[in-house]
Amino acid sequence: MIKQALLGEFLHEAENTRKLLQAIPDSALDYKPSEINWTTAELASHVVEVYNWYDATFNQDVFDMGTYQYDKGDISKAENIVAKFEENVAKAQKAIESWDENTMTNEWTMEMDGNSIFPPMPKIQVIRSFLYNHLYHHRGELVVYLRSTGNKVPGLYGPTADNKF
Repeated sequence: MIKQALLGEFLHEAENTRKLLQAIPDSALDYKPSEINWTTAELASHVVEVYNWYDATFNQDVFDMGTYQYDKGDISKAENIVAKFEENVAKAQKAIESWDENTMTNEWTMEMDGNSIFPPMPKIQVIRSFLYNHLYHHRGELVVYLRSTGNKVPGLYGPTADNKF
């Protein structure tokens, strides 16, 4: 039951992520609001990368960041970022579908070189915070980046100011 609820939310929100990524024009990829922020391309790539963490989070009890490697690909074109999203979101969906929800209270930890990066916590808490909420947070930042570059924002939870009512 939990698995079906998480899968339903995942599918709905993946479509929202897709709409947002597809709204990013190449002309906005180099924008960053300050020197300490990521560019739009880097932020969008990070959103896409979060989907790459689903298998290690849903189907393992330890995520070893010391051995984790990710190829973000060429992020100089928005279409490449969207293509990487499609690849990662398909893998993420399979990770949820293959998940044994009986493991939801297993202790999960993220490590690097044998040291815990975050305090261990139940897997379901990690899924909701580290995957889902983390992703929504960065999507919100992307909305601000789009607005800041004069681009239209797609409606994720209803119409935006860009939509005619």
